[in-house]
Amino acid sequence: MKNGDILITYTTDIGWSPYFPIVSGVVTEMGGLNSHGAVIAREFGLPCIVGAENACEMFKTGDIVLVDGEKGTITKLNENVETDLNDNVETDPK
Repeated sequence: MKNGDILITYTTDIGWSPYFPIVSGVVTEMGGLNSHGAVIAREFGLPCIVGAENACEMFKTGDIVLVDGEKGTITKLNENVETDLNDNVETDPK
C-alpha cells in the first residue's frame, strides 16, 4: 500500500490501523457508521463508505478511483465510469 491509495476491503480491524495514516479513503463491504473502518476514518478525516456490497469484486488493485463519502459513490477514473454501489450504503463524508 502506498501513500494516497484508497483502501477497498471486506472489513477492517485493528490490524489495518497502520495504513490509515497513508490512505486517502476507505471503502468496506461490511460495517456501519460505528464500525472500525468508519470510526478510524473519521479520526483521520478520510472519506469513507461502509456497507458497499461487492466493492472488492468491482474494483481491483491498480484502479484509479475517487471516493465521494457524501454521495456514497466510488468513481473509477481510469475508465470514467461512476458506480453507485447501492441505495443502502451508509456514508461518512469526512
